[in-house]
Amino acid sequence: MFRALVVEKDAEGKTRAAVQDLSEDRLPEGDVTVAVEFSTLNYKDGLCLGSGGGLVRSWPHVPGIDFAGVVQQSADPRYKPGDRVVLTGWRVGEVHWGGYAQRARVKADWLVPLPDGLSTRTAMAVGTAGMAAMLAVIALEDQGLKPGDGPVLVTGASGGVGSVATAVLAHLGHEVAAVTGRPGSEDYLRDLGASRIVPREDLSEVTRKPLESEIWAGCVDPVAGAMLGRVLKQMRYGASVAAVGLAGGAAIEGALITPFILRGVNLLGIDSVMQPYEARLRAWQRIASDLPMDRLKGMIRSATLEDLPGLGADILKGQVQGRVVVDVNA
Repeated sequence: MFRALVVEKDAEGKTRAAVQDLSEDRLPEGDVTVAVEFSTLNYKDGLCLGSGGGLVRSWPHVPGIDFAGVVQQSADPRYKPGDRVVLTGWRVGEVHWGGYAQRARVKADWLVPLPDGLSTRTAMAVGTAGMAAMLAVIALEDQGLKPGDGPVLVTGASGGVGSVATAVLAHLGHEVAAVTGRPGSEDYLRDLGASRIVPREDLSEVTRKPLESEIWAGCVDPVAGAMLGRVLKQMRYGASVAAVGLAGGAAIEGALITPFILRGVNLLGIDSVMQPYEARLRAWQRIASDLPMDRLKGMIRSATLEDLPGLGADILKGQVQGRVVVDVNA
């Protein structure tokens, strides 16, 4: 038997999440069974826990799009009992049962060996948000961004993606400008390494100007919406924006073609769900080497399975700062 947070839907379409004891024969099919140690909370998890079940397609369901733990059983020669592994993406926690449980069974292709120097708890302090942030930084580097090129903007900097991006970029030697609309988050962001705080209202207005003054040498953007439309007009010649999310809406409001054809600006799409194995491995290895663990500690909030329904509602309202690490055995 193992404990899991199970979301169920009644005949009236209402969903309810509660911790239950399940037998291992309830686990879905897969090559590898993992004794989960830690999971985390992302915006998608909030959707799956919320009213209506969000991204869930069948019930009962165990959410949790990330987990880290130790291999318990494996039918795949790449993994053996005792190996430490991490999983993010592949629609686990949405379509496939996820990490809000003491046991998970998944395809071996979805797993990544945990790099030396990272604990399972640290891996979940990073999670999908941190891996997406690192993929964004790598994409900007692949387009030529180097320390000293100029200020790099991070939108939604108090959130999970933004927090990790801020810490990594600052650690690599970049001048980081952190955008936030959360009162009282300035000290938190400066502790992560931000050298400049940009109030959200400075970038939230939709304008019809074709271009604005060139300011930013690069940008990690988990927000999109009107803010992305505005930021694109402020990018320096040949600079790139790594688009990681859509917390501000899917439409790029106020966007025009002019930044792309007059300044050669690049808009780089960052997907963390279906990334191939080698890209995931590269990202996790970079996380192990380039994410300052002392700054990571300042982002972490601990939680249990029982805490998750309330936290899921909070993250949908933008009220979760940094990273939530869920101890599934607490």
